[in-house]
Amino acid sequence: MKIGVTDHPPLTFRVISMWLGLPVLALGLMAMKAPFRIARAHWRELAWLTLFNMLIWHALMIVAVKSLTSGRAAILGYSMPIFSALLGALLFGNRLTRRGWGGVAAAALGVFLLLWHEISNLAGKPVGVLLALVSAMAWAFGTQLMRRTTMTVPTVTIAFWMTLMTTLVMTLLALWFEGPQWKAPSAATWGAIAYNAVLIFGLVQALWLSLARHLTPVASTLSVMLIPVIGVFSGALWLGEVLHWQDYAAVGLMMLAIASVLLPARAR
Repeated sequence: MKIGVTDHPPLTFRVISMWLGLPVLALGLMAMKAPFRIARAHWRELAWLTLFNMLIWHALMIVAVKSLTSGRAAILGYSMPIFSALLGALLFGNRLTRRGWGGVAAAALGVFLLLWHEISNLAGKPVGVLLALVSAMAWAFGTQLMRRTTMTVPTVTIAFWMTLMTTLVMTLLALWFEGPQWKAPSAATWGAIAYNAVLIFGLVQALWLSLARHLTPVASTLSVMLIPVIGVFSGALWLGEVLHWQDYAAVGLMMLAIASVLLPARAR
């Protein structure tokens, strides 16, 4: 995403990726023989799921990526599991095990370490930081809603309509805010668009929603903590972002957070 928005308007980049990803997702529905129809009684619920799981996240986060380094944007965005655990406990009555709280604490400490050398830089970019954190909180709330959805259709059907609704709204936003900046994407931007269209919107997003729907909230959210780690190291490899000892220590903490929810509990 960072490569894609470097010389291209961020909302426009995201919209092109989503329009090209929709046919891939539709082909997936047809291959799985999943229904396209969602009963009218569930449209309101679908709208709320779309708002918190996709629209706020995709619109605000892609703008944040424009102003932040790629790794640090990933760190802020994927502070989501921490917010999800807190929201689940405060609003939805989730009871976390001691190991679950340990995983949340490890993830929080890992996020803090990954941000260690960026605090002064982030302070000079408050808008990007705020957008990333609001995105993470909205996504965390959406994950809790997704877990409790009453819709009986396959998750891939929900993902298709959520993606379509988000694409339509973001197209209007891109036209409104970035219309005068529209231009032909460069070769590098097209590569990033293709990656996002086929892999992210065509495949991985539906897989994630399935995890969020069928795993426990803490297990599904903490299991994505490898993403900021990959973001930091790929940023160092491809974009020359400098790593410090805190980054390596954070990797161990992220692995601990993932293990806390994915490894089976020992039988009494």
